[in-house]
Amino acid sequence: MIHGVVNQSCEATIPLVIINEKKQTKLIDAVIDTGYTGYLSLPNEIIEALDLPWTGVDRGTLGDGSEVTFEVYAATIIWDGQYRTIPVNEAETDPLVGMSLLYGYDLRIRAVEGGKVEIELPE
Repeated sequence: MIHGVVNQSCEATIPLVIINEKKQTKLIDAVIDTGYTGYLSLPNEIIEALDLPWTGVDRGTLGDGSEVTFEVYAATIIWDGQYRTIPVNEAETDPLVGMSLLYGYDLRIRAVEGGKVEIELPE
């Protein structure tokens, strides 16, 4: 099970460990965004600090309906106690966890400041 917390901005967050090809790690807090269909977005600052390998570009649609092109990188994360290599979209926002990473899991949020966030595989 993955545990997180609702922050002062009423955003559901979880801690994520990101690992690069040199086995360097970075712990981040990522906001869960159920409107984001990708896996994970990271700002350029974190991508450059970890020297993540570029894998290509992808097109996406933002909440306002506009279309954008994302630079895509590869990263390994620790997800539910397992190493998992995923695509990462570069976006100058707070790190976001999207529905592709949550796929197949149950998500529970106690939607109050300091509330519990729990992500687990259903039984």
